[in-house]
Amino acid sequence: MLQIDKQSPLPIYYQIESYLKQQIDAGFLQPGDLIPSEREFSEQYDVSRMTVRQAIKNLVNEGYLHRQKGRGTFVATNKISMTLSGLTSFTEEIKHRGMRPYTRLLSFQTIPAPYKVSRRLSVALDTPVYEMKRLRLADEQVLALETAYIPVTLLPDLTEEDATGSIYEYAEQAGLHLKNATQTLEARSAASEEAQLLTIEPGAPVLLIDQRTYLDSGDMFEYSRALFRGDSYSFTVAMERT
Repeated sequence: MLQIDKQSPLPIYYQIESYLKQQIDAGFLQPGDLIPSEREFSEQYDVSRMTVRQAIKNLVNEGYLHRQKGRGTFVATNKISMTLSGLTSFTEEIKHRGMRPYTRLLSFQTIPAPYKVSRRLSVALDTPVYEMKRLRLADEQVLALETAYIPVTLLPDLTEEDATGSIYEYAEQAGLHLKNATQTLEARSAASEEAQLLTIEPGAPVLLIDQRTYLDSGDMFEYSRALFRGDSYSFTVAMERT
């Protein structure tokens, strides 16, 4: 039971924060558990909601908790650790970790490649490309928001149904040979619409990954931009001294 010492030199928000950390580290609060609301904390311990909000905000930033808009604040699940070496799809990575992958297709259309996309794909301006916006989930937890572009000529028969699965697997079954990819990583805060789709608070940390995937012929296969939730993902980079 939390004992608030209002005479302590330690700030009250820090006492609340430390108590919740101890409960999580000791296993009394399990991943996915809903914690009391700010109002409930405030009323139970006779402290201001602003004080409680500061404690919870700090724990969210540290990855102990995560907020879901309209539902409350939950103990964060263990982060999925991905190693940035080797070319694998999201579906393959999640299955490898014993979890169930799922893709929620937000939009699927053929568009003339705009300037930025044509540059990234090394194709002529207005070349027909597929634009796919997808939410990527593991065991029903939203992990990433992805927008991908692929030249239509590479996969002329691609359908919306195909886009709900692994595009890499589909491409290989169609006879294409994927070879490698380059990635650019950037940390930033989630914008309002992005946060809503990722079920996090606006301004929460996310990791943006720009990826260009190549075929063994050297031609570009795909350009994608994916936003990964900062409270659900961690990345390990394998390096060798040369």
